[in-house]
Amino acid sequence: MTMIRVSPLEVRVRCDWFDGMPRAIRFGPEELPVRSVERVRREVAAYTPGMGPRTCFQVVTDAGRFAIAYRHRHRRWIVEGIEPSAAQADGRIQTEMLAHAA
Repeated sequence: MTMIRVSPLEVRVRCDWFDGMPRAIRFGPEELPVRSVERVRREVAAYTPGMGPRTCFQVVTDAGRFAIAYRHRHRRWIVEGIEPSAAQADGRIQTEMLAHAA
C-alpha cells in the first residue's frame, strides 16, 4: 500500500522523556502504541513563514504507518499521512481518519 495524504489532523502524542521520540498516538479514545520510528526529519531551516519549524516522524504502529509532525511554533502534533496495515485495511482507522483525507 502507499501512504495516503490527509488534511492535517491534530492528535495527542506521548513521547519518551529522554530522546523525545513518539511512543503512542491517541485518536480520541483510542491509543496506538508506536512499534518503531522509521524516519526523522528536522525542518528547522526550511519552512514556510506561516507554519514555522517542525520535526517530521514516520512511525509504525499495529494499525499501520503514520507520517506525523510536531509544529514547534504552535506546540501541536498533526498527522499528515496514513498507510493502513493489511490487518487494518477494513478496520477502525479508515472510519475515523480517512474521512479527513485530502
